[in-house]
Order: sequence, then C-alpha cells, then structure tokens
Amino acid sequence: MRKLEKRSWICLALAAVLFIGIVIFGWRFVTSGGDWASFYGNTQIYTNGVINRGSIFDRNGEPLLECTTDGMKYNADRDIRCSTLHAVGDPKGSIATGAINMWKSELIGYDILNGTYDTSKDGQKIKLTIDAKSNAAAYRALAGRDGTVGVFNYKTGEIMTMVSTPTFDPNGAAPQDTTSSVYFNTFLMGTLTPGSNFKLVTAASAIESGMNTQGFSFTCDGTNAIGSEKITCVRPHGTVDFKNALAVSCNGAFGSISREIGAEALAETTRKVGLTESVNVSGIETAKGSFTFPTDNSIKLSWAGIGQAEDLVNPCTMMVYVGAIANGGEAVQPSLIKSSNFLKNLTGGKSLGNYLDESTADTLKDMMKQAVKTSYGESNFPGLDLYAKSGTAEVGTSRSNSWFVGFIDDDDHPYAFVVWVKGGGSGSETAAPIARTVLNSLIENN
Repeated sequence: MRKLEKRSWICLALAAVLFIGIVIFGWRFVTSGGDWASFYGNTQIYTNGVINRGSIFDRNGEPLLECTTDGMKYNADRDIRCSTLHAVGDPKGSIATGAINMWKSELIGYDILNGTYDTSKDGQKIKLTIDAKSNAAAYRALAGRDGTVGVFNYKTGEIMTMVSTPTFDPNGAAPQDTTSSVYFNTFLMGTLTPGSNFKLVTAASAIESGMNTQGFSFTCDGTNAIGSEKITCVRPHGTVDFKNALAVSCNGAFGSISREIGAEALAETTRKVGLTESVNVSGIETAKGSFTFPTDNSIKLSWAGIGQAEDLVNPCTMMVYVGAIANGGEAVQPSLIKSSNFLKNLTGGKSLGNYLDESTADTLKDMMKQAVKTSYGESNFPGLDLYAKSGTAEVGTSRSNSWFVGFIDDDDHPYAFVVWVKGGGSGSETAAPIARTVLNSLIENN
C-alpha cells in the first residue's frame, strides 16, 4: 500500500513537471516563435544568408526595399537609399534599429498557426511612417557631416523624417567592421550634450517650481562671476528678463535661474519631461539620457542647467519633449510603422501623459517664438510659423556641436523636429537651415 502511495506521488510530480514544461514551451512558442522561425539556418526564407521575401515602403508607397531570391533591391535613388538605411536596415542586419532586424518575422510572413508557410512566397509588406523625399532632403542638407535629423507629427506620433549620418549606400560595399559608426542610429540610440536646448527644461522647471519669473531680471556682462568661477556668454547681453533670457540664450541668466530653483527641482522636471527614460518607438527602446545636478557645487549646477556639464540627452526624447510643448503639454508616443499586419501595440500615437501644465507649455511656446523673432529671424523661415531654440554644445573640441529644435504651428502639418550636427558650431547658422529645408520638403510632399 505504501509503495502504491509513493508511486502515485512520483507520478503526480512527473505530471506536474510535464505540465509546467508544456506551459513554459507554449509561452515561449507564442512569444519567441517568430525568432525561431526566422533563424538564419532556415533556407526557405534566406538566400546566401540574406532574407529573400518581404517588402518595405515609405508612407506614400515609395519602395524602399524588396527582398527577393535574387537579392535585396533597394530604391533606385542613391540619396533615398543612404538616408533611409537606418530605418530600413542593411543586408547583413548590422543596423540594430532597421526594419530588417526589428520586424524580421513579420516581414517574412510568419504567423503562429502556419509558421513561415506562404503560398505566394512574397512575404509581407511594411509601410513605414517616414517620407522618403524628406529623408533624402535631410541627407543632402547634412552635406557629408555627421549628424541626425528627426521630425514627427506631434498629434499622431508618426516619425516623418529619421536620418543618421555617417551612413553608406547598401548597393555598394558595406564596412566590414560591425562596430563602425555607420551602423549606429544616433537619433534613437545616441546620447549627446544638449547645450542651450536644455534651457527649455530649465525654463519649464522655473515656471512650475513657483519661481517669480515675472519679476526675474539679470544683468549680463559676458563673464558672470560665481565666487572665483565664471559663467561665460558669447557676448554681453545687458539686462534681460525671463523671456528674453531664453531668446538671447544668456548663460549667465540661466545659471542664475538654475541656482535659484535648485538641483532637486531641475532633476524632477528633467525626469517629468521624459529625458531620463527610454521612449518606445514601435518596439525600439531609445537610449536614456543622463544628468547630474549637484547640491554642493553652484558652478556645476549652473552649467548643468545651461545644458553642459554632464548632461546627455537622446535626440528622439528631446523631440518628443518639444512636441509636448507644441501640444499643450501632452506628449505623444512616436512610431515608425504606418501600416502592416502587426499587433496594434507596435503603433504609436498613444498619449505619454502631460509632461507640462498647459499654461507652462503656452509660456514656453511664446518664449520660443520670441527666440525666432529676436535671434534667428522669421524672414529666414518664410511660410513657416516656427517656434524654436538653438543650441551650441561645447564638448572639448575645436568646434562645438550644433542643435536646432522646435516645431511649426500648422494644423495640416503639426511637426516637431530636432537637428544635431557634429562640429557644426552655431546651431542657428548650421542646424537651422537644415530644419527649414526638411520642413519645406515635408509640407510639399505631404
């Protein structure tokens, strides 16, 4: 009797192990079946190690890539090939953010019931949100310089332009070194010193922390002393109020604002507007920014509030923040997939919540318009109702990096943008014309 009882317990234990194993296998099959099916050893969907089925198009139906048994066929236009490479992907799959990598199982036509069986053998069609012509325009405007350009619809979340340079022509020879910078998507994966763009965060922190911004006044002589240290500006700005401090990008004034509101408020606002977290872009997690706001060093806190010191920001998350300013404080999740057979959780447009109070967003919007009028010149952006902030990030090299971020207030084209150029110097002189070119291209084609 005892032997039967013992054997019964053993059988129950084995049955339990089998049941748990089936559950684990079932869960892994559902969540990872696509990866198993798209393994490189599957000769049905690979030719010479390259995917042989599936097509990728831009938002307007422009073909970007067709995968065939005769090889990968990219767009006929070289500028489109080079400019969309980080969105589409390279033949060997070395670009982590490319559609070839990110949505491989969907591209080949995998589904949970039929696996990779496809009677047409053509795979699936993916339509991206990007506009091929604006990407090519951004690529040409960068003119061989390292940089990144991003534009998205701050109402729907659709990324219209995503260009990262250096890049290469996928129809030519690809660099053998897979760690080469040509495979790196700076827009999604980079973290960069923001320079004066970050003053948009410091200004928001001042407003929402209850600082008396209406009564703020600062006299800048170009070399503003903090004890034995100095906060320098490109020139003396004289006496500025809160609004004009942003318009002329006065470092001395924003150093003073940073010290008044303090490290805790700056850190909280930076977190609240999403710059320390990843944002999910159709399944791609962007890089997280990092910031240090010391409580025991006034000069370092000042430089941190100006966008220097140890500040590092991801271009995509900065674009989303600027889009929130345009959208009354509400941030919208960006996306790269316009249409496909994918699950709905890969699409964008979902609200990320209110990054700012609506009144704060309206104040910042007014300040950005003042910056355009005072420092950049509205005549330089004909036909564009532009709100912007430039940045010149000092990174210890002979020429600083250029930034230009902002948005246009246009119901038909609600676009927010970010432009970064390595070694470009003045943001208003180098990055701003690139933004103008890309925005005009988007408006013309969409």
